[in-house]
Amino acid sequence: MAGGEGTDALGAVVHHGRDLGQVRLLVWVSQSGYAVGPRPLGLREQGVDSLADAGVEDGGHVPGFGQIPRFDGGAGEVGGLLGPNGAGKTTMMRVLTGYHYPSSGEVRINGHDIYTEALQVRRSVGYLPENAPIYEELTVREYLEFIAESRGLAAEERLERMGEAAATCGIESVANQVIGTLSKGFRQRVGIAQAIIHTPAVVILDEPTVGLDPIQIREIRKLIRDLSAEHSVILSTHILPEVQAICDRVQIINKGELVLADSIDGLTRRMQQATLIVGLHRPPEPATLKTIAGVLEVETLGDGRLRLHHVPDQHPAEALAERAVNGGWGLFELTPERLSLEDIFVQLTDNETTEEAA
Repeated sequence: MAGGEGTDALGAVVHHGRDLGQVRLLVWVSQSGYAVGPRPLGLREQGVDSLADAGVEDGGHVPGFGQIPRFDGGAGEVGGLLGPNGAGKTTMMRVLTGYHYPSSGEVRINGHDIYTEALQVRRSVGYLPENAPIYEELTVREYLEFIAESRGLAAEERLERMGEAAATCGIESVANQVIGTLSKGFRQRVGIAQAIIHTPAVVILDEPTVGLDPIQIREIRKLIRDLSAEHSVILSTHILPEVQAICDRVQIINKGELVLADSIDGLTRRMQQATLIVGLHRPPEPATLKTIAGVLEVETLGDGRLRLHHVPDQHPAEALAERAVNGGWGLFELTPERLSLEDIFVQLTDNETTEEAA
């Protein structure tokens, strides 16, 4: 199995509420990476304790249970978790970090079971919830020392880790300042420092840029990218541009179900529509445009503008421009149409659209 210790792949099922039913999650976290995706009920009861046991590599089909998508990542990558409010993002974060236990199934992190080896699991994960757990009456130094001691670090190691975390997060200059006097951006940096002070394999960040100004957002995004050099980073957010700015992979969930898992490169390809917007002062009949190689349909938009639907791998722009010049059609616009990440997100998570399609 790709990504390293594939035998660590196990499932988790979480009851997320009466209206949302069950959140089905496949969770795999190791020193070399993690994977997240839906897992059907019953695999463990069938004697299947991992995807490797099920004969599945990098996602696949288990007889009787359907497709199991995978979402892999490792050091050097940031994985983005997207979803509308109530989709199950925070529940998933809490399960991964041991704050919530799954109602059935299993979660293993670095080979440790979240039920029987909870302490080892927590040692493997650093977590920054949406509301940073900081004590505003303490100085930054006092707070980090408290966290390091709570993590069980020895005195000498404690000082070393505090220094490393402060340097990584850029808070050395405010080490002796009371946290309550810091800006929101610096408080977020302190929150991230506490998440990495014990050098966890995986860092989980829940909405880390909410409430920040544009400059602070840019600084925190850079910090997250820097963290990915040493850790696997899972970023939960509803800010779509943030995913495109800092993530390598993206997963979208809706009503507790995975609806998309892809790399950012793959997502970019999805955003490329097989349509072309054309503006012509003297447009010919649609039938004439359909004679251009690759053009499938012609849609009239008004004011001389048309939308041409074409074969995905056969772009008609060059041939169309040549015909427009030779035919005197008065070409004034020729624009490939693209979906935005917002368009894809709405298509996948709009409840009315989903229900109508069903």
